[in-house]
Amino acid sequence: MARVYNFSAGPAVLPEEVLKEAADEMLDYKGTGMSVMEMSHRSKAYQAIIDEAEADLRELMNIPDNYKVLFLQGGASQQFAMIPMNLMKNKVADYIVTGQWAKKAYQEAQIYGKANKIASSEDKTFSYIPDCSDLPISEDADYVYICENNTIYGTKFKTLPNTKGKTLVADVSSCFLSEPVDVTKYGVIYGGVQKNIGPAGVVIVIIREDLITEDTLPGTPTMLKYKIHADNGSMYNTPPAYGIYICGKVFKWIKKMGGLQAMKERNEAKAKVLYDFLDESKLFKGTVRKEDRSLMNVPFVTGNEELDAKFVKEATAAGFVNLKGHRTVGGMRASIYNAMPIEGVQKLVEFMKKFEEENA
Repeated sequence: MARVYNFSAGPAVLPEEVLKEAADEMLDYKGTGMSVMEMSHRSKAYQAIIDEAEADLRELMNIPDNYKVLFLQGGASQQFAMIPMNLMKNKVADYIVTGQWAKKAYQEAQIYGKANKIASSEDKTFSYIPDCSDLPISEDADYVYICENNTIYGTKFKTLPNTKGKTLVADVSSCFLSEPVDVTKYGVIYGGVQKNIGPAGVVIVIIREDLITEDTLPGTPTMLKYKIHADNGSMYNTPPAYGIYICGKVFKWIKKMGGLQAMKERNEAKAKVLYDFLDESKLFKGTVRKEDRSLMNVPFVTGNEELDAKFVKEATAAGFVNLKGHRTVGGMRASIYNAMPIEGVQKLVEFMKKFEEENA
């Protein structure tokens, strides 16, 4: 069977050449006579894999030496607890709630201290990013938290909030490695890899060293202390070894494609194809305020639920899969991550035009 165009929000499309390379190495990784999937994480061969993955990520993102890179488990959702457990020294944190995942993080933080919702876009189904240039930042806040790209709602912070000197913590799960980033603007930048980087099961945390201390909240489990993982090179326990190996291959693929600036240009070109069509379409319309649109996740609707369902069904039959929108937005959503080729978006738009003509 031919490969489909997979618009899933995550686990999501991976570069085909990465999958082929992994397939070639499945039974014998570089003459070891075994698969990475069955290799000891304590072996020299595996140590080289994780070291190289970290080195490539540091190069791609230009990560300064005073930041640690951790390959962890538990997904982004486990970070919702790990962040306050490790960083809430004053037991106060400010949250900007721009979608479901930021809201969940905010709710989780309330277990550990005083979490303040200092801005939100929930009043309009999270279809925009609030003005964050002059927020009521708490004087004793340990950090300010954002979800930088909102997978479900298709919004993206184009300008980081003014945190008035407080540490910025950002969940970048769905925009990870999609464009250049200045790591020094963040105290913690983290994300699950299953959208833009690798298979589900790995979360990457990039954290400034001064935030990694013994001083965590009482009752913090050993496994949820950043210091434990930093001191043990992400090998305190068995890491998600195969997932990290695939991430490493994706880092190499991005380097080969020209790095993060090239990715940004590719992603802008792809998104433009879809947004330009949505802006002129009589049937389909985007759901996000123009200036806040994500390059990664594009929600759209016809305004008629039956027609939406018909579109998803016919698109799936035509090889455009996982286009059904999240239940809180309805309609459709095309996730067009790094590994989605521009042809996939062009062909989707052709299909949408045909559907519009047939259903006008």
